[in-house]
Amino acid sequence: MTERKAPSTRDAYKAFRTLTTRWADNDVYGHMNNVVHYALFDSAVNGYLIAQGALVIQHSDQIGLVVETRCTYHREIVFPDVVHAGIRTDRVGNSSVTYGIGLFRNDETEAAAEGQFTHVYVDRESRRPQPLNAALRQAVEAIAA
Repeated sequence: MTERKAPSTRDAYKAFRTLTTRWADNDVYGHMNNVVHYALFDSAVNGYLIAQGALVIQHSDQIGLVVETRCTYHREIVFPDVVHAGIRTDRVGNSSVTYGIGLFRNDETEAAAEGQFTHVYVDRESRRPQPLNAALRQAVEAIAA
């Protein structure tokens, strides 16, 4: 087996969103179920884009479709923890963006979980890839790693 990479610290991320856990997020093992991590990743990225004016969920002509995800779990998160999601862009292409996200539990400095989401940006109607529009490109380049 290869040696596991140590968790990133907060300074590895460029923007942060604060997210709350819910009672229903815990599973029978007493910690947040793994699928919830992906929901938090998605909420963090889309919340950032909305706050930057780069995405209007109901009306934007261009939307991001997730084409690849991954997550590395370092330590447990449980309700009622507050999660600080660090966000950065690891790769900005012509029509795609790979986001790096770190989930930090409460005031901890090392990530409890880290992942990546790759979005391909498409026309809302045709679902065909298209180059990032100016507002989106500006928002994602502002948090480039």
